Amino acid sequence: MSPIKRVTMFKVPNESDQDTVLEQYKGLKRNALQDGKPYILSVSAGKTIAKDDPRSKGFNLFAITIFASLEDMNFYDTECSAHKALKAVAAGKIEDILTVYTESVTDD
Repeated sequence: MSPIKRVTMFKVPNESDQDTVLEQYKGLKRNALQDGKPYILSVSAGKTIAKDDPRSKGFNLFAITIFASLEDMNFYDTECSAHKALKAVAAGKIEDILTVYTESVTDD
């Protein structure tokens, strides 16, 4: 099984709220623990560059999170205390969210 790549896009209207949400992603890989050990393979998050590009449909933040397995991603969604803390900080700041996840068919 290939790693699970999860892409999440956010619409966060207020710029200071964008910074607040992104700050939570900075320590996510280190703070997300399963059985006392880090389990997220990679986290990348940031602001989109072309905010006026109609293809972005208003989404202005992204996060790409990579997990070793679907089970690890499901743990992240349902039990991870670091993810729960991120969602608590983001609550009320996010106007819309879109998440997709996949096993890649390419290596790059």
